Amino acid sequence: MLKVISTHVFLRSRLHPGLLEVFSKAGAQGVELFAARQHFDYTSRAHIREVGEWFRANPVEAFSMHAPMFPDLEMGRGGAPAVNVIHPEKSRRIDAMDEIKRALEVAEQIPFRYLIVHLGEREDGWSPRSLENALTALEHLRAFANPLGVKLLVENIQNEVTQPRNLLEIIQVGHFRDIGVCLDVGHAHLGDGVAATIAELRPLIRSSHLHDNNGGRDEHLWPGDGTIAWEEAIGELKSAPQTPAGVLEIHYALEETPESVAAKAQAAFEKFGL
Repeated sequence: MLKVISTHVFLRSRLHPGLLEVFSKAGAQGVELFAARQHFDYTSRAHIREVGEWFRANPVEAFSMHAPMFPDLEMGRGGAPAVNVIHPEKSRRIDAMDEIKRALEVAEQIPFRYLIVHLGEREDGWSPRSLENALTALEHLRAFANPLGVKLLVENIQNEVTQPRNLLEIIQVGHFRDIGVCLDVGHAHLGDGVAATIAELRPLIRSSHLHDNNGGRDEHLWPGDGTIAWEEAIGELKSAPQTPAGVLEIHYALEETPESVAAKAQAAFEKFGL
């Protein structure tokens, strides 16, 4: 498994080369950029250039990017609507896809392999309409991403739309042979269970989000600080046909220091035998 860290852990800070150095010191082979304007401003040429220069000068790969969840600088706290590509309102869907396309354009300056996409929000249910909107969104975003060398990965989040059986239906009905899954272990633990979720989605898994919780809410803790059986989970992930990357996605609210992130990330990679 490729050792990767998400910049989500530093979401309250502007991403800069000093923070990227933290990931390098931890032994990461790749980084997942979290596209949030107050953190990594994917609309700023200067910010993209600054981050891109660091990647060009270092062996660490810009592995993936997490698509924007909100279009503003406050993660929706100021009232901005969430980026939701399956929203019932067509105008909201169009706005959401346009925002994601802005983030995808980063690949022209910072090449990355995968874009991690959310289909809907936490309360979105499964219906013929949500299936149709998901198919349309993925087809549209795929057509934009492929010329940039980026493949789409859909994440299992806490809603009906991305339950394993529904993700399989979306990908099969759409004949999306080049779209895979980012298996979020923490979300799986809160849903059908990690082993069951991996078993159902195994052929499609290309990346994974690794974080822990205690089974009640999505805490994004360091692995080992919750109740996930990590030895079993990592073993199942490693047995997938295409061994996925292991992306540590730790919550910014834990307010880790650069020093603690480097130490804890290195310990987590060692714990997983990576």
